[in-house]
Amino acid sequence: MDDWIDYYDSTHTIYVSKRHRDVHFDEIARDIVGYIGAPDATVLDYSCGEALSAAKVAAACGTLILAEPAPGVRGRLSVRFAHHPNIKVRSLDDLQPMPNGSLDLVVINSVAQYMSPAELDQTLTLIRRLLRRGGKLVLGDILQPHVGMSRDVIALLRLAAKHGFLQDALWGLARTALSDYRQLRTKIGLQRYSEAEILAKLAAAGFAAIRADVNIGHNPWRMTFIARPAN
Repeated sequence: MDDWIDYYDSTHTIYVSKRHRDVHFDEIARDIVGYIGAPDATVLDYSCGEALSAAKVAAACGTLILAEPAPGVRGRLSVRFAHHPNIKVRSLDDLQPMPNGSLDLVVINSVAQYMSPAELDQTLTLIRRLLRRGGKLVLGDILQPHVGMSRDVIALLRLAAKHGFLQDALWGLARTALSDYRQLRTKIGLQRYSEAEILAKLAAAGFAAIRADVNIGHNPWRMTFIARPAN
């Protein structure tokens, strides 16, 4: 995961325009809010990235913890949300000493593809410990083995057409073909899982899980899973 952390901590071009970036984070925030069960809930967004719309999530819960491994991104989060009393910015290492059962909802969205299978297993074990009885893990944006990059392109173009940045998306796709992202994706690859594989991993970590009807975000060819601590 370290190479991907370095990439997202750099000045990358993963978003084709400011409009794309804003729409992306707004949609993620909207979907996370839909999973919050109570206004006093403690919510963890694991490897949250820039989380530009986190204030919308924070407004729907008691405490929002933004955990981010990239130090540069984490610094920007700290500045951006310095005046939001119920938003806490943490490193992933900061999660280890947290007490058992201290979280109501954990969202791990568009992260598993950048982890090794062993890293994902370790993370799921940690989250299982941190979730309260009756808490919920939402594991989103899981890439499927048989779904290629063309589906990602189609999903982006659909989003762009809906939100008015289609021309930027076309130019952005051309740039991405020559970018560090494409080179990293070719060199390192992204982890892909079948539905059965993710359900087995969640069960091994102590969860009872189902696949959600709709994925978090804009890509309908990726998967989201809802997991609760098993009895």
